[in-house]
Amino acid sequence: MKEKKFFMMIEVWVLALVMIVPSLAQEKKSEAQKKEFTALEILKKSDSVANAPKDQEIIMEMILIDKKGKQKKRGAKMLQKGSEKRMIKFLSPADVKGLAFLDLPNDMMYLYLPAFKKIRRIASHVKNTSFAGTDFTYDDMASINYADEWVPGLMESKKEIVSVSAEKEKELESKECEHYLLELKPKEGIKKDYSKLVMWVRKDNFYPARIEHYSREGKLWKIMERRKIVKEAKYWVSKETEMNDLKKEHKTKMLISEVKFDQGLKDELFSQRYLKRK
Repeated sequence: MKEKKFFMMIEVWVLALVMIVPSLAQEKKSEAQKKEFTALEILKKSDSVANAPKDQEIIMEMILIDKKGKQKKRGAKMLQKGSEKRMIKFLSPADVKGLAFLDLPNDMMYLYLPAFKKIRRIASHVKNTSFAGTDFTYDDMASINYADEWVPGLMESKKEIVSVSAEKEKELESKECEHYLLELKPKEGIKKDYSKLVMWVRKDNFYPARIEHYSREGKLWKIMERRKIVKEAKYWVSKETEMNDLKKEHKTKMLISEVKFDQGLKDELFSQRYLKRK
């Protein structure tokens, strides 16, 4: 009888351990998920995710939409190497074909105008003007590490219903995502047309999903939204980006049809001479 009671006690202890171990593992997992990051850490993580590829080649369509819904479509190609070199060239229609923009380190920007067959350096005071009639400025179109130019502050977290893809956009589903909200203000000595930005950074992958741009008077001016955020190979990419200018009641959408990563793009592709090539 005593022997039977002893084995019953052993069974109870074993059962208790089986229940406790998963509980402890779950508790540790929850603690890891609850890890708090500083605003600067979040911004740097966001920069590293957005600029993760060694290089990228993108074929896209730009759609300009006015307040009456009238559309203008443009085909374009973008090359980027790291986070400091970017080239954008229009492929169509005929009136903008060949127009090209080059962004290089040390705040060097160039524009090729095929009608004049000339390359012009973009002066500092022009960088905050419209890029080729779109709702993006030259500065918006440049490759950027936000942590280099902006001072972040952490706001409250937000939840938003976003459209994500399970397998490369085969089946889109609605999913509730949590976001970090960062308030970004220009660093001292850096001139921007925006008094501040509010950046929505997804908590699951640190991808910057939305950026609100405020005027110098502190009013909401533009909203950039990145949609259809999917994982291509090992990188996160937004297949659809929209910049909405609330003042002009005008929008520009960028729809990516093809993207290639890590092809070993040569530095010579990011040169003034290459801007002229057809």
